[in-house]
Amino acid sequence: MRLPPAPTRRALIALALLLPAAAGCADPAPEASGLGEEALAAVSADPGAPVRQVARAVDALFTDPAVGETRAVILMHNGTVAAERYGPGYGPDTRFVSWSMAKTVTAVVIGMLVADGRLDLDQPTPVPRWNRPGDPRREITLRHLLQMRSGLRHTESGEPSYESLEVRMLFLDGRDDMAEFASAQPLEAEPGERFEYSSNTSVILADIATRALTDSRDPEIRRRAMADYLQTRLFGPLGMESMVPEFDRAGTLIGGSLIHGTARDWARFAEFLRTKGSHRGAQLVPRAWVEAMVTPSPRAPHYGFQTWLNRDFPRAAGEEHPLFPDSAPPTLFAMIGHMGQYALVSPEQRVTLVRLGHSDAQQRAALLPRMADILALYPAR
Repeated sequence: MRLPPAPTRRALIALALLLPAAAGCADPAPEASGLGEEALAAVSADPGAPVRQVARAVDALFTDPAVGETRAVILMHNGTVAAERYGPGYGPDTRFVSWSMAKTVTAVVIGMLVADGRLDLDQPTPVPRWNRPGDPRREITLRHLLQMRSGLRHTESGEPSYESLEVRMLFLDGRDDMAEFASAQPLEAEPGERFEYSSNTSVILADIATRALTDSRDPEIRRRAMADYLQTRLFGPLGMESMVPEFDRAGTLIGGSLIHGTARDWARFAEFLRTKGSHRGAQLVPRAWVEAMVTPSPRAPHYGFQTWLNRDFPRAAGEEHPLFPDSAPPTLFAMIGHMGQYALVSPEQRVTLVRLGHSDAQQRAALLPRMADILALYPAR
């Protein structure tokens, strides 16, 4: 991913605006178009779509109060930056919390370990407590966990909020050893039978990955084993220098919620997925694994391996789709985090869009069409 310095991009924009235009074909002045200098400066000289249309669509993410607070946007087209902009108080060096975007990072780590021969996708999951004779949870496979269909009782949200299994795991009685808490939950459905989105499931995956790297139960050894693997096999090769993963007291990566990184590094990771796991000629994770990540689950057409898909699915009355299947190609996939963190990847359009900020449920409903407007500027191949 080529990220030219912001001053260079601003200079290119300024130069482009000074070039004479053909009579009758000149763009209106910024004031006439309703676009300020900041909106235009955020867009590269060649964003792959009309400059002013891109500037206007990106600007709406920052100026429309209905979408909440946008803190960072990076738009990539064909591997280069088309637009980059930050809200007041944020910038290229700001680390943003992933929230559930971390789940997709966890899925890539699992894929690397499967490729290494350390894990098996369709064998009983190596969770010690589940492998006791007579325990029905021994039928849970890695594939079930990746597709959020383990059958475990994992309530992601609820009222009151402190009864949510996610909240309890992250902040209350499960916080010291999150994988122990998550894996101790009983089955409420047959493994593989139904889809239930769950941050607890992602922490179990992170624990399984750590167990594949070390037999030690020492928290510091566990933490170091995973941190080194992430840095050596993923973050380092991709140049994601800002990434800071969080671990619980037991040394388990909080792989469903808490990885911090700059908007540029989240864009790098999303681009890595767009190119099916390759980076500068190196295949960091098998291409087939990334294809599996974006293959619909048999129990949820809009979900793959810890990754959201822009596929429609039968919905109950009032149920909303987390993306926009009516407005973008079905091959689009996404990392989505709490309160409006999005990394959208559209291979057919050769586009990656990262939006980070703070939006409640009502604001996210207004945000989705605004992001769809940006994607609509790029025709599918």
